[in-house]
Amino acid sequence: MPQFAANLSLMYTEVPFLERFAAAARDGFRAVEFLFPYAYEPAQLSALLEAHGLQLVLFNAPPGGTDLASMAAAWDQQARGTAALPGHEDAFRAGVQTALRYAQALDCPRIHVMSGIVPPGVERESLKDLAVENLRWAAAEAARLGRDILIEPINLRDMPRYFLNRQDHAHELLDAVQAPNLKVQMDLYHCQIVEGDVATKLRRYLPTGRVAHIQIAGVPGRHEPDQGELNYPYLFETLDELGYTGWVGCEYRPAAGTSQGLGWRDRALAARPAP
Repeated sequence: MPQFAANLSLMYTEVPFLERFAAAARDGFRAVEFLFPYAYEPAQLSALLEAHGLQLVLFNAPPGGTDLASMAAAWDQQARGTAALPGHEDAFRAGVQTALRYAQALDCPRIHVMSGIVPPGVERESLKDLAVENLRWAAAEAARLGRDILIEPINLRDMPRYFLNRQDHAHELLDAVQAPNLKVQMDLYHCQIVEGDVATKLRRYLPTGRVAHIQIAGVPGRHEPDQGELNYPYLFETLDELGYTGWVGCEYRPAAGTSQGLGWRDRALAARPAP
């Protein structure tokens, strides 16, 4: 059975962000992920992780900005990444370097780098070379510190005109960059909305070794995985069948209280085969 990490940006929103570490630990999570740490000092977050026995397994590079204050504010100002945006190369490099500094301080092995929104009147394909160049540079910088860079296909309903939408597009970028520490973050919620046929996609891409992190949520509402059209018990069995040993990030918005909605996880763990 997969090992689950709580996403502290979407879960436990009943309490302030810094209190969510304790809440996740109380509910039995051993690992967490979140979107952006840049409003907080690394030492503050590191102390919370240590105090509650949690491992940080993933966070995002800044979606924009060139200094810490603008990076912390960028998401709320509708920035959605710079890896494929012409004229934003300085922001991209500053963001990756800042993210790597946080990753070192927080002992986090992987960073998700967002691509950005395709500008009006621009064709997606025309931005591919820029994305490849930026990702190759980011992967080289991360490799020096033993970190992975991740890219994630995101559905166009939630994020219109986002550069990267499909699993095959993500793997095409990996083929072009040719960096062993550039990998895919496969969110099954986004995959179902854009492509469907999720189990087949898992069987196609997990054996490549190039999927470093998986995320889950119910479709279409992005609530608990036991709500909606995806059969997650079957998908968890598929992950086991394929030998996936990475983390599964719970990147969903609880329909009610976070703790009250964890029955799906408890049932999944109860179904774990005896050793």
